[in-house]
Amino acid sequence: MLSRLLKEHQAKQNERKELQEKRRREAIAAATCLTEALVDHLNVGVAQAYMNQRKLDHEVKTLQVQAAQFAKQTGQWIGMVENFNQALKVVWEPGKTGSTVSPTKAKEEAAGIVVPANFPQRR
Repeated sequence: MLSRLLKEHQAKQNERKELQEKRRREAIAAATCLTEALVDHLNVGVAQAYMNQRKLDHEVKTLQVQAAQFAKQTGQWIGMVENFNQALKVVWEPGKTGSTVSPTKAKEEAAGIVVPANFPQRR
């Protein structure tokens, strides 16, 4: 009778050990799945942030080029206006005696347009 109780006890212990091992493997598998899902979710966020950063970098470069072009064009415009103002000052300088120049001729000179002397003028 004692040996039968011992065998039953050992059998129950083996069953508990097997059940515990099975639960341990299931817990490891569940933890692995959870870890993979979290890493995948994190990777999606990182990939999205990387793509956004690339788009922003591209936009920054485009804006820098456009700003440089605008600055260059603005400088050219300022130069043209200054030249035009200088030409007007030279042509219509107060107290200047001598020949008079028509406003059309002053505009042409300021714009750098060369008109031959024998070219007919509009009236």
